[in-house]
Amino acid sequence: MAITVNIYYTGAPGRAMAFAREMTDTGVVADIRAEAGNLRYEYFLPMDGADTVLLIDSWRDQAALDVHHASPMMGRIGALREKYDLHMRVERYVSDDTAPASDSRFIKA
Repeated sequence: MAITVNIYYTGAPGRAMAFAREMTDTGVVADIRAEAGNLRYEYFLPMDGADTVLLIDSWRDQAALDVHHASPMMGRIGALREKYDLHMRVERYVSDDTAPASDSRFIKA
């Protein structure tokens, strides 16, 4: 049962994008992706939110997420969030592997 956390970072114009770039360029993103239990760590730009960046952050289970949250990595992330003065909106999801087969007619693989 995977846990996915969507984090919407919002700030002054250009600040959220600069944060995501620095996270990537300094290797923080690569380091997080290399952590045991990380399934996905990707940034996206919402079409209607010019000052927002969406992070999709997925973990194997709560234990893996807890280890990440207790790691020194969170200090690096927190420092960059402060540097860019970002605000966050967070959504948390638990995977559902029991989707009905009827859903497949809406998915083109």
